[in-house]
Amino acid sequence: MRRALIAALIAGFVACLAATAAQQAMVVPLILKAETFEDAGAAPAPHHHGIVGQPAAHHHGAEAWKPADGLERIAFTALANLGFGVGFGLLLVAAIALSGRSVDARTGLLWGAAGFVVFALAPSLGLPPELPGSVAAAVAPRQAWWFGTAVATAAGLALIVFGRSSVWKALGVLALVLPHAIGAPHPAGHVAGAAPPELAARFAVLSLATTAVFWAVLGAVSGAVYRRVG
Repeated sequence: MRRALIAALIAGFVACLAATAAQQAMVVPLILKAETFEDAGAAPAPHHHGIVGQPAAHHHGAEAWKPADGLERIAFTALANLGFGVGFGLLLVAAIALSGRSVDARTGLLWGAAGFVVFALAPSLGLPPELPGSVAAAVAPRQAWWFGTAVATAAGLALIVFGRSSVWKALGVLALVLPHAIGAPHPAGHVAGAAPPELAARFAVLSLATTAVFWAVLGAVSGAVYRRVG
């Protein structure tokens, strides 16, 4: 427990710094620009954006509190990223420990890549990161689909990597495909959001890029610290 906790705390802190810097450079300017379209007359709608792309009810409106632009906003972003970093760091180190395999910075990077696929890339195929003012389905179905996709993807990768027979590996592939065959929930009909489609597409790509930075740093540092502390 001591070994896992130290690795998760250090890796989470370093990943928080890297992700916050990447977000400030690539993602935050797009969010601020999208908020100008939303404030111009579009009704606030539930949307999600962040380090892992998990759907959440989040409103930008006259009655909703939000941190002031500048240092306050950066501080709250960093605090959220720190929570994500330590939490996912604990999950990552626990998975490494349960696997019983040796780890270092290089193999930790591979574990981080798996975390990125499970918690960001696979769910984003159905529910890409959304800008403020985006129109989306109800929060509960989206969260349920996101959670189911993450679990199925984790199970699928585990079966493919650790399965000793072709049957287990085939089941792993089936687990990867199943959530996308079911399909993510979306609003009926085509309803455009407040921001231009080009801005929304760029935001989705750069959000995934910053999340990739987060998981790469988290995995590499987790592996290096876990090995050194042990």
